[in-house]
Amino acid sequence: MVRLLPPEDRVKRSNMNILGVDFGTKRIGLAWMQTGLDIVLPFGVVERGSQNDVPDALLQCIKTEKITKIVLGLPYTLEDKSENQNTQRVREFAKKLADASGVLVVFTDERLTSFEADNMGGEASRDEKAAMAILHTYKDEQGM
Repeated sequence: MVRLLPPEDRVKRSNMNILGVDFGTKRIGLAWMQTGLDIVLPFGVVERGSQNDVPDALLQCIKTEKITKIVLGLPYTLEDKSENQNTQRVREFAKKLADASGVLVVFTDERLTSFEADNMGGEASRDEKAAMAILHTYKDEQGM
């Protein structure tokens, strides 16, 4: 005999809290989504400080919000999608973030997300809007 969970419990267990991250030179823009809700929300800005270390405020957010996946925007060269110095900087940060948080970090192309952010309405910061655009790109790539 097979016992299935009620549908509402299956949905709860399959939902993931996903954090979109726009890793800037001064600030880290954040956006949040939960699979199954189909909505991306601005989630704040964390100051980077002078180091390339993972800010404690970001780690606390990941823990408190029970983030299960982090999507980081990868800044390829606009013309030919080649990697550059910024791409390497983001990859190094991603490794530190994954090691410090224990959460899976994945990448998505962030070309034109700043342009998209500048054209979004609302009161969220440009950094949050860029993180939202990163999450939207990831969502589209994954067919969510």
